[in-house]
Amino acid sequence: MVEGKRKAAGAPARRFGRSGKGKDTAPRTWKQRLKKWSLWGLVTAVVLGLLGVLGFWIAYKSIDIPDPNAEYLTQTTRVMYSGGKSDIGQFAVQKRDSIPYDEMPQTVKDAVVAAENQSFWTDNGIDPKGILRAAFSNAQGNSTQGASTITQQYVKILYLTQERTWKRKVKEAILSLKIKNQRSKQEILEGYLNTIYFGRGAYGIQAAAQAYFGVDAKKLDLAQSAVLASVLNNPYSLDPANGTDAATRLLGRYQYVLDSMASMKTATAADVASIRKALPKFPKINNDTQYGGQRGHVLTMVRKELLRLGFSEQEIQGGGLQVTTTFTKKAMNAAKEGVAEERPEGFGKNLHVAVASVEPGTGAVRGIYAGQDYLQSQLNWAVSGGQAGSTFKPFALAAGLEAGYELKDTFDGNSPYEFPGGGRGVENQGNKSYGRVNLIKATQDSINTAYIDLTQGIPDGPDKIIKTANKMGIPPEQPANPPFGIPTRSAGLEPQTNVALGSQTVSPINMANGYATIANRGVAADAYIIEKVVDADGVVRYTHKVTDHRAISEGISDDVGYALQQVVKAGSGRKTLPLGRPAGGKTGTATNDDGEVSSAWFVGYTPQLSTAVMYVRGKGNEQLKDWLPSYFGGDYPAATWTAVMEKALEGLDVEDLPGAAYVKGEAPDDGHAPAPPPPPKPTKKPKPTKKPSASSTPTQQPSTQQPTQPTQPTQPTDQPTLPTGPPETPTTTGPPGLLGKPSKSPRRGRRRTAA
Repeated sequence: MVEGKRKAAGAPARRFGRSGKGKDTAPRTWKQRLKKWSLWGLVTAVVLGLLGVLGFWIAYKSIDIPDPNAEYLTQTTRVMYSGGKSDIGQFAVQKRDSIPYDEMPQTVKDAVVAAENQSFWTDNGIDPKGILRAAFSNAQGNSTQGASTITQQYVKILYLTQERTWKRKVKEAILSLKIKNQRSKQEILEGYLNTIYFGRGAYGIQAAAQAYFGVDAKKLDLAQSAVLASVLNNPYSLDPANGTDAATRLLGRYQYVLDSMASMKTATAADVASIRKALPKFPKINNDTQYGGQRGHVLTMVRKELLRLGFSEQEIQGGGLQVTTTFTKKAMNAAKEGVAEERPEGFGKNLHVAVASVEPGTGAVRGIYAGQDYLQSQLNWAVSGGQAGSTFKPFALAAGLEAGYELKDTFDGNSPYEFPGGGRGVENQGNKSYGRVNLIKATQDSINTAYIDLTQGIPDGPDKIIKTANKMGIPPEQPANPPFGIPTRSAGLEPQTNVALGSQTVSPINMANGYATIANRGVAADAYIIEKVVDADGVVRYTHKVTDHRAISEGISDDVGYALQQVVKAGSGRKTLPLGRPAGGKTGTATNDDGEVSSAWFVGYTPQLSTAVMYVRGKGNEQLKDWLPSYFGGDYPAATWTAVMEKALEGLDVEDLPGAAYVKGEAPDDGHAPAPPPPPKPTKKPKPTKKPSASSTPTQQPSTQQPTQPTQPTQPTDQPTLPTGPPETPTTTGPPGLLGKPSKSPRRGRRRTAA
């Protein structure tokens, strides 16, 4: 028998497939596995790389460079009244005149390169790090990142798309590379300078030169060129026409551009030094006639708010947005016509009247009057405001009631009120003394000294008053986080003892909104002016949601409101009685650091509308006394308020205001108990049948009886023409720098114990 080979004992088994060949199934080592995975990874990378190259090649071939001189797709943005049925105005692109590269002054080319992309002449037009940084930031929902190089900015301009995704960034990168390969640097810079947005509706350097300096681009000098290069960074916030803050920011950017030019040797150090300290002069440029009247003020407010909401200048100016605002034709016309009726004649451009009307419960700004025609002055007094004066007292009253005082508690109404440690004291109007007065009387007759006494009785009084005002809609001294109000700060709102007397600057819009909180029984809502924004494709980009909160309790709000109703019924605001509706309000005048009357106010409300009226002179803090026939808030401001409200509320139901709740509290300080009731009148005896003798007749002496509460004050004979009610007391500044609650003076202490 032929013996075959036997399998050795312990030899590994072999498995045969269909081919009959054996396969070793011994496990691979980690080195073998790593080699295998590396091989497959390399193959995958090569395949993906080839696909990427193919995709890039396809994209590169399929994306065409737009014609920069063609009429690119800009659309007019419409700004509409509330309801979206009629237009207030529009934002549109000015005519864009392209000019050849040779007509552009070298100073403009050098300034723009120094400002926007100093490596322009040597780079490849793409900033990969910037693209990746922007892509990751945008994908994570962070603030949007823009293009960095001039080439990339140019690409963005050509496409005029506001899509903020990584896909668009890749598309821009491809187009930037294509432009770089097919166009010279000179052609790129020419196209960029003919299409970039400079603000004021001006696209391109030629339109910008006309919009800012009234000259053709070829006549721009070094300083003017540096200014235009500077505003590219932020055309709105760096436009000097938007106020001193904007001009200050522009100066800083302007100096940076000039210094960069000197560093790059595109301007001499001597030339830079000769113009660096100040901006060049800006001639007066005629505005678009559509901005005439109050319309320009409203459109400027809307533009600024759109920017705050995250819309770009390009979208606003030429993106075809439809912006629905809170303004109504009725309220806007009421403000305009009311001012025209009551503003005294013969005071020209130096007298500024501002009006703002806000809807209680929503914070919607329904109407404004900003002052002069926008074409004559771009300063909006409904936003810039003035010293609040006694119109700030209701916030102190609310803080006092929250602290535990009650409406019937009494305070020192004598004048003057002297502060410990000296300094200028506080006086009532005409230095009149009222004795002990309750908070209703103190508010009704605007008694300064009683409100100083109240402030000092509240623990941490000045700070508590400010916090209460903030809750009710008055912005703090520096913008809150998140910010609220229009504007978002109240300059000078600091915790000083005289804070209730209103030396701080508050805008009529914010003041009207603060009183709207009282009209809405203690629930505050943030003021706003934009309801909805829809883009050119019909996509809703923004819808306002009412932001409200309980600021003070309903009972305290009703008590504050009751005191303000007495101002209208029997106090310094009686000139508003012809309105014929239940209303609450407060007069106010303020004095500046020189003791001059700097503002006159009336702020009031009905359940449907809250309106503030302010009169100021010159720069906003100049003397009104002996200039106007009357400087009291109860005269021209109250009459203007009445005229505005009559027109704004025409056709609306007459609604009641709540009465006093007389909230009970635990007073934080002694000596403020309500005045005792007057003694009852003696009962009259029946007449005797027989005529009594003279000695038996009771003697009555009403002239010597001292009333517990002072009677209505009479007008000083040396004052100008006044309203039918008593004037409010102009507020004085008090001792400078006196913060917090000072120690009690002996004078004040005696009066407390005497109560």
